[in-house]
Amino acid sequence: YWRVGIEKPTENASDARSVESVVLLNNSALATSGNYRKFFVKDGIRYSHTIDPKTGYPVKHSLLSASVLAADGITADAYATAFMVMGLEKSKEFLKNHPELEAHFIFSLPDGKYSTWTSPGLEKMMEKQ
Repeated sequence: YWRVGIEKPTENASDARSVESVVLLNNSALATSGNYRKFFVKDGIRYSHTIDPKTGYPVKHSLLSASVLAADGITADAYATAFMVMGLEKSKEFLKNHPELEAHFIFSLPDGKYSTWTSPGLEKMMEKQ
């Protein structure tokens, strides 16, 4: 097995990177896409580096990080990026029809803290903390 860490979402790139979860991989790939490090602020408004291809503008939703488990790295990476565009609820709905994918989402709460959602198959592969 490979032990792969999923990073905690912190905005400050100089912060020590700490692990939110650890996935035990065997014959599969895990990719993560996030917007908590790459963003810009203009006129007090925070803009993600992830662009919605339908609108041409940065995405606006609570999803901070999408980690996807797939058979290969290119598939995992493509879906991690796609889920960052789709947002939490649409991504969870999409996963219902795609049993070949597993995911772990980190999303912001109204109080500024964060929470997580993990698909059942990926949860079984996570190290118990």
